[in-house]
Amino acid sequence: MTIPQDSRTCIDLHCHSTASDGALSPEALIARAVEQGVSHLALTDHDTIAGLEVARSAASGSGLSLINGVELSCVWRSHTIHVVGLDFDERDPAFLAALERQNENRWQRARMIADRLSRLNVDQLLERATKVAGGGVPGRPHFAEVLVEDGVVPKVAHAFKRYLGTGKPGDVKACWPELPEVVQWIVAAGGIAVLAHPRKYRLTATRLRVLTADFGRAGGQGIEVSVSGQSSGDLGFVAELARREKLWASQGSDFHFPGAPWCELGRIMKMPEGLEPVWHHFRQPIEA
Repeated sequence: MTIPQDSRTCIDLHCHSTASDGALSPEALIARAVEQGVSHLALTDHDTIAGLEVARSAASGSGLSLINGVELSCVWRSHTIHVVGLDFDERDPAFLAALERQNENRWQRARMIADRLSRLNVDQLLERATKVAGGGVPGRPHFAEVLVEDGVVPKVAHAFKRYLGTGKPGDVKACWPELPEVVQWIVAAGGIAVLAHPRKYRLTATRLRVLTADFGRAGGQGIEVSVSGQSSGDLGFVAELARREKLWASQGSDFHFPGAPWCELGRIMKMPEGLEPVWHHFRQPIEA
């Protein structure tokens, strides 16, 4: 079911392009969003806004409104957590400096992954993974594609199962900043900090309540209530977290690649009633 209560308005505030680990270029992503009937889209690549300018140019005249977005990695009590930043000033000097530090963290991680997989004797693994990533920082999916290309494994899923998944040699944890610091980067740049896909962290309900409370105390303003692929039970639970911590409700597909019907642009479960939408608090509020 598409989120919007109004057929003219379809809001998707979480997706990825080739600027990070998505399969589509920013231009192709915008074209697909338009085809899917999305009216308002936030491009939220991992720790980079490199795709925003191209996406904005592609969106011009398309009828689609593009919102500044990014998905930042951080640490909370030894867990890697993601925070989506929305509607920030992309020219803010301090914010851009923070993104540069995040970018170097990602490059350090990519080099470590390549080093750990060196025993596979894949020629120019890091360089080729970087090419797959469009010249940006390669992540595990990009390394997986090179392993498939070289015949090390038959499919990307096998690459994760044997070499890149949790606990495998290529599962490298980056040195991310703490959650309060990342939240403040976003807020100081005039943006809205949103706790991304809370049910994907595999935390117990009790731990997730603690995370949400800590996020609010750190200055976080929103939480992704409706995300593609989640159950109705998860939807209700996260909605209750939003109410409990007085967080604004966000929504997004977390789209990465075509062909996955459970994770398509603009196709998200309808938001429960009684929540305050995050888009009502944008600098140019969306009335939906």
